Amino acid sequence: MLKGLILIPERLRPLVPYLKRYWKHLAWGGVAVVLYNTIKVLLPLVIGHAIDDMQHGMTESKVMHHALRLIVVAVLSAVFLYITRQVIIGASREIEFDLRNDLFANLERQPASFYHAHRTGDIMARTTNDLNAVRQLLGPAIMYSANTLVFTAAALPFMYRISPRLTLFAVVPLPIASVIVQYFGARIHTRFERIQAMFSEISAKAQENFSGARLIRAFAQEEAEIAKFETANLEYIKRSLYLVRLMAMLWPTLEFVLGLSLMITLLVGGHEVIAHHISVGQFTSFNVYMVQLTWPMIAIGWVVNLFQRGTASVVRIDELLKQVPAIQDDPLLVKVKEAIAGEIELRGLTFAYGNGPAVLKEIDLKIPAGSSLAVVGPTGSGKSTLVGLIARLHDAKAGMVLIDGAPIREYSLEALRKSIGFVPQETFLFSTTIRQNIAFGAADASDERVQDAATVAHIRTEILEFPKGFDTVVGERGLTLSGGQKQRTSIARAVLRDPSILILDDALASVDTYTEEQILGGLKRVMQGRTTVLISHRVSTARNADQIAVLADGRIVELGTHDELIARNGYYTELFEKQMLEEELAVTG
Repeated sequence: MLKGLILIPERLRPLVPYLKRYWKHLAWGGVAVVLYNTIKVLLPLVIGHAIDDMQHGMTESKVMHHALRLIVVAVLSAVFLYITRQVIIGASREIEFDLRNDLFANLERQPASFYHAHRTGDIMARTTNDLNAVRQLLGPAIMYSANTLVFTAAALPFMYRISPRLTLFAVVPLPIASVIVQYFGARIHTRFERIQAMFSEISAKAQENFSGARLIRAFAQEEAEIAKFETANLEYIKRSLYLVRLMAMLWPTLEFVLGLSLMITLLVGGHEVIAHHISVGQFTSFNVYMVQLTWPMIAIGWVVNLFQRGTASVVRIDELLKQVPAIQDDPLLVKVKEAIAGEIELRGLTFAYGNGPAVLKEIDLKIPAGSSLAVVGPTGSGKSTLVGLIARLHDAKAGMVLIDGAPIREYSLEALRKSIGFVPQETFLFSTTIRQNIAFGAADASDERVQDAATVAHIRTEILEFPKGFDTVVGERGLTLSGGQKQRTSIARAVLRDPSILILDDALASVDTYTEEQILGGLKRVMQGRTTVLISHRVSTARNADQIAVLADGRIVELGTHDELIARNGYYTELFEKQMLEEELAVTG
């Protein structure tokens, strides 16, 4: 079995590990195919023998005898056909299951940069439509191909034994069928690749429109988006119809060739019977063989279609499976096993996205375990990038980011991220209950802990006002909650993890000043004994931190406590005075 895998075409090589995993299923399927076709090939002989026997006198016992023989052959054939389908189609489903799990697992390990470069709709198309095409390749395509080859190989000797001359004339058109299949197969493959690419485009377009429904309505772009989608859909239909035309030409052409074979069989076979070279029963057996060969020959067209679609889809799926996560554990570097206390140190930290300009430049900073740091600065100064590097959402060069005195890469990603409670700038909630969203990442969290976390985030009272309380199901991405409610739910989720390091990336931007004070009051208890990094545009959020770093153009331009920075009369002082003036105007207004 394993030696046979060497013959697999290059495009299908990614499937070899899965085929090896289920080689026993496929082997038993092969046995079932042989037994099914061995019995099936006896059916024409039984029919032919019955006809010849009846010519020498028909009796009830003869009729019953031949009828029973036909029933036995039919029943055994049906049993082994069932086993064939059950084993081979079942194996294809198992491989599909494993492929889907492997795809999802690999996609889960990819960093955010991967999803910036790949459209969600395209990924969804590959994990659904393409996976189905691969399953059809490994199931029906293999089964029908095996049946066709085995039955043809088994039937030809019997046909040759009946009449070598008749067999020669009957099978002459069959090579023509192979040439036709080869000609159309290449074109079908090319067309299907284009169709799958267009399907990905449509999926991506639909996904973007559903996710951005509010924006589209706000800008009154419904009709424009419908028109764009219709244009893409028309292109998809155009490409699909071209494939349909190819298939429409393939099937009738195959049927014509096979019909030609049957016509030759009738003319030559009839002459053989008249010349008494073969009996009527033998001629009938030969015709039954030809009829039995008709479907396998026609099925070649369908199998070629499945094969071409499947190989195109294997390539597309393999592209995802081959994506190596840009950020992953290096077994040679991971050394630290003990729990993380939370000391963070940045040494000459310089970072750029890809080949772009440096976002952070020569940053030296130490955050003692259990202390707090607030980072303020203008938009685009690199604040979110800085905290992303602490959680290894991006990777800095070796030795630039340290946790508890050890380079960050000496910690496994799992250990590092389990020690961090992260509230991202862009809040994301799952389409499930509020309780499950808060308990995300802490599946064993009790109801009491969930409610305590919600209290700290100052959202418990609002949740209890919902008809179903904590069991309220939020819409996609938390659509049914306000921006402030989503942010506070996200804060509760981070707090519940009881992390050594708490990172709040502008987590209070969507709440008013009063709610901000309430949340900060709740966080004071949580922040005790754990390292906290807060990013904010508000001085009110930053002023009580142990240290405040002012980031501008990727560099730390000011560092100190609130009072120290006010005394320097720099950017922080300017920001403080501006916000104080805004608050005074809001009060007097």
